[in-house]
Parts: sequence; structure tokens; C-alpha cells
Amino acid sequence: MPLVSVVMPVYNSAVTLGAAIRSVLTQTHSDLEVLATDDKSSDDSMDLLRDFARQDERVLPESAPERGGAGRARNLAITRARGDYIAFLDSDDMWLPEKIERQVTFAATADTPLTFTSYYKMDAEHDGESVDFAPNGRVVRAREHVDYRAMLVQDHIGALTAMYDRTVLGTRLMPEMPKRQDYALWLSIMRDGIDARGLPEPLAVYRSHRAGSLSSNKLSLVPYNWSLYREHEQLSVPRSTQALAGAVWHSLRKSRI
Repeated sequence: MPLVSVVMPVYNSAVTLGAAIRSVLTQTHSDLEVLATDDKSSDDSMDLLRDFARQDERVLPESAPERGGAGRARNLAITRARGDYIAFLDSDDMWLPEKIERQVTFAATADTPLTFTSYYKMDAEHDGESVDFAPNGRVVRAREHVDYRAMLVQDHIGALTAMYDRTVLGTRLMPEMPKRQDYALWLSIMRDGIDARGLPEPLAVYRSHRAGSLSSNKLSLVPYNWSLYREHEQLSVPRSTQALAGAVWHSLRKSRI
């Protein structure tokens, strides 16, 4: 079986961290490592990570040398990875038990080193320690196929479902931006002519944090998207404006659905 390296940034996640890690350790595909980077938490997150590491040698925690944000924490984990595949899970989300097994099988036949899946979306207030409730959640459907042009307008890949083939792409790090680091990584991979393939089965659970309306949250990302288009993707002003207009329109349209 291929080894899967699971990248998990951790910051003050003691309440949800246990459920996240257990959802990885109980995967039907057992050949994995959990590369958790604690980003200088002020709660018991690091102590919990050490407890898990004592119980299961596949859990490999590390404390960041300084607070650097989720992107840097993920990169610290990626640089330690030994796996054939790199998969991503935040410390407040969860996977269904067959997520890795089904995605590895799918990736072997998808003819692309970048895959993702559908996922369930639930309110962050749900404090469940398992994913038994997930089938009752709203499903965010994965597109069957996504190319670079489509990704510029909208991030179609849920980070908690993404997985890339390290044997094909090598070790790919996230740009250390304040936000949208995962989006920037997918774009950098797809800019090389690689399309992403989506598995329609929902295999993960995303906790939605409600801090204001969906539309206001999406609009707050406008300056980060602009910086992404101009500085990271080095698009022209007209093309950046076109992509940004499309992104805003799609975000506002989704908020009304």
C-alpha cells in the first residue's frame, strides 16, 4: 500500500483535535502518518498531540519554532513527509473511515496527480466526536474535472479532501500568504498543465464557522484573491479583474442558494 502523509496544522484546537486525529487513525487504509504541526497554541493542543503519539507511532507531532500561521505550519509538516501521497486535514474537520482507501484507489485510475472529493458541511457548534451524523449534513459536490481556467474563477477543491501524488509532483509547498495558501497551491500545480479530478462520493466533514453572513465572509477575501492573481499568478490587471469579477459573482450567487 502507498504511504499517505496527512498534513494537519494545529492552533488552539483542543476541543476538536481529538475527533480529527481519530478520524485519521481509524482509516481503513492504515499505511499513513499524521504530521501535525502545533502553531504555538495556548491551550492543551500540544499535550493532546503528545498523548496520541504515545498511543500510536503514526502520529508525529512537532511544535513550530514561532507562530507563523496555517500555511507555514502546513509547510513544516510537508517537509517532514515520507509518503507517496500528501493529504490535508485541518484540526477541526474529520474524514469518513474509507476516505483514504477510496481516494488512493481513485487516484490510481484518475490519470492526474491532484484529486479531491465531495464533503459534508455542518455547523461548527456540533461537538460530535464521530462522523455518524455526517449523512444528514449538506453535501458540497466535487466537480468531475477542474482545469486552471475554472480554478481562477472559483476554488473548487475543499482543502480537507485534497491529495496530491508526491511521486509525480515532488514535494510541493504552500506559498506563505496570510490567507488562501491552499488555493494558491492548487493553482500552482494546475498552472503546469495538470487538471484535477473529483471523486463524487462525500468522504469528509467540514465544520463551518459562522462569523457573520456567508456573503460578507466571501467578500472579505477579495483583497487576498487580488493579491493571489497579481503577485502569485502574475496575471495582467485586465485578466485579474476578470477573474475577480467572476469569483465575486459566484460567491454572491452561492450565498443566495
